[in-house]
Amino acid sequence: MSDQISVSVADGVGHVTLDRPQALNALSYSMIRELTVVFEGWRDDAEVGLVVLDGAGERGFSAGGDVRELYEYIVGSDHGEAREFFRSEYRLDAMIARYPKPVVAIMDGITMGGGVGLAGHAAIRVVTERSRVAMPETRIGFTPDVGGSWLLARAPGELGVHLALNSRTMDAADALHAGFADSFVPSERLPHLLDALAERADPGSPAEVVMLFDETPGPSALALARDWIDACYSAPTIGEIIARLRAFADGRTDASSSRFPTSPLDPAARAYAAAAADELETLSPTALTVTLESVRRARTLPNLEAALEQEFRLVAWFLEQPDLREGIRAQVVDKDRSPKWNPLTLDGVDAGLAARVLDTQVHAPVWPSED
Repeated sequence: MSDQISVSVADGVGHVTLDRPQALNALSYSMIRELTVVFEGWRDDAEVGLVVLDGAGERGFSAGGDVRELYEYIVGSDHGEAREFFRSEYRLDAMIARYPKPVVAIMDGITMGGGVGLAGHAAIRVVTERSRVAMPETRIGFTPDVGGSWLLARAPGELGVHLALNSRTMDAADALHAGFADSFVPSERLPHLLDALAERADPGSPAEVVMLFDETPGPSALALARDWIDACYSAPTIGEIIARLRAFADGRTDASSSRFPTSPLDPAARAYAAAAADELETLSPTALTVTLESVRRARTLPNLEAALEQEFRLVAWFLEQPDLREGIRAQVVDKDRSPKWNPLTLDGVDAGLAARVLDTQVHAPVWPSED
């Protein structure tokens, strides 16, 4: 293996660690290929009864895909190579989801984007007090992928839409409530958890081992905001979502405010809603419009693979669009935090754009048809 991942097998545990701590374990194309080889090799390896997946360093499991590498593909017009990166990544994510042996993912620290793609579909997903989980794609003029739309679509109520559009970061309690994690284990107990997994009496019961270390985090802020988030983010369009957020934040008593079970006089909730509306007005109108449709359609899809295929159609399209390049430039390359979106406003987005992109298969799919 390269110096970007480390792999070991001992006591029936296959342990693979993302090992780019200086880059918050961001996933390069080579890492995706190497991880695929590891998981394929362990599938039928009698020496491996379960797999532990974690990240090096204390800052995070993985900050996501290597956005700078993606930017180089885009700037160099190497979109074919970028599409192969995403195909390989999605196949790996699906492999982990369907893996015949339990995969225990330790989502300690920052776990975002591609990191969620690896850990979020594992059989046992562990968060800690340091976990910060998000699908932050709209901040760079992109859309949630790596099966993120599948997870977001299954969050309670409209929480997934809020998380997707606003790129909201979850703590451990939020991640558990939204369905992105299964257990909370304090970071200081992780070494003991790993020891217990290696010493387990029954190779088929890692979930029971994890439960021995499971604790209850504090309350979920997302859960507490569920009523007004549902009311606002159930609106049919981005424009109306923003309008409902403004109405709630302003404490209006007109017909729109009757949607809100929470008192509009709650200052913390009103401030939260106002900030959410402000943020939406700074993000790519195209990315927001497409993301809203993607998450809602994912609710109707039969499985993760179908969601990944839908996401791939979107991703392949976004590679050709100016907002992704501009978003990465502004947030990651130049870091001026001042992207110039095209179009600049929601009014400039074609009403049928999202449906058209979602319904159009331009490039070869992730899983070619056997027909």
